[in-house]
Amino acid sequence: MDYQYPMDLDWKTEEVIDAIKFYEAIEKAYEDKILKEDLLTAYRRFKEIVPGKADEKRYDEEFEEVSGYSSYRAVKKAKETDDGSWVSMK
Repeated sequence: MDYQYPMDLDWKTEEVIDAIKFYEAIEKAYEDKILKEDLLTAYRRFKEIVPGKADEKRYDEEFEEVSGYSSYRAVKKAKETDDGSWVSMK
């Protein structure tokens, strides 16, 4: 990884750590696979940190710009996947 995750300087340390876990879950979906539940759990926590749709979209665009990975598409695919299944964006 040769990029920085999009962050807000006002986030608490715990929020930064949880946001990083969400971005890592997205990376895992693109680079390998991740359990649907694990990705959606990370997403739900991310939504506690970033509750607004506009902010979520801005962070997704920033993340996709630096990584090439869309959190929106990965989460959408996870929501459409059967329970107990793996999510892979390969």
